Amino acid sequence: MKTIFLKQIAATSVVAMMLAGCAMQGNDPEPGSTNNAGMSKTQTGALIGGLLGAVIGGTTKGSSKGKRVLIGGAIGAAIGGGIGYSMDQQAKEVADKLNTDVNNNPNAALNPDNDLIVSNTDKYVKIMLRDSMVFETNSAIPTQEASRKIAKISDVLKTYPNTIIQVVGFTDNRGSYEYNQKLSEQRASNVGNTIHNSGIKNQVFSKGCSFNKPVSPNTSKESMSLNRRVEIYLYADQNAIIDACVE
Repeated sequence: MKTIFLKQIAATSVVAMMLAGCAMQGNDPEPGSTNNAGMSKTQTGALIGGLLGAVIGGTTKGSSKGKRVLIGGAIGAAIGGGIGYSMDQQAKEVADKLNTDVNNNPNAALNPDNDLIVSNTDKYVKIMLRDSMVFETNSAIPTQEASRKIAKISDVLKTYPNTIIQVVGFTDNRGSYEYNQKLSEQRASNVGNTIHNSGIKNQVFSKGCSFNKPVSPNTSKESMSLNRRVEIYLYADQNAIIDACVE
């Protein structure tokens, strides 16, 4: 019994070291880089998947438990890494299509010159569009320029029909909460319909958040303009979906 237990520990340690080695590979980010620091979504997915696979492999019946841990870890890493790679790739492809880069700088949304930001986390890809670029004043209908950008996003998503799309609208705090809730829903819905009607097979959902979750205090015209935005979230599956009005 003691020997078997030690083998389990050794096998699990091998998997962990293999995954840690994978996570540590790659170039250090350049100074001032806006891309992710540390592990990418692919590496994170592989690490989580590998550890879960190792645990599952160690608890299933079969020949050698140590071998099952290694096999389970390898399969889990492959699945987790595959999901991470897919989302990383989607972020890059969307950014390329929109002639920009993936920008994970948390302060990027505070720069008024950034009217379009593509970023990604370990849960989703997010495309932020400023209202000033998407809509005319007091309108919820996307402009022709915005429709062209949305069409480019849809072109990428045609390659990823299983990606779940959530479109979320945000406003500043002028006017009542109810008025802004309706406006944010209309704008999110119209962008979502534009994506849906482009011929993609993806599930598309829309949601309004009124003036919840501001990126900047609503203390001036400039800061208010930063809060008026539409965010398009891309998820690998239902389990990754967040409450964008809060998180």
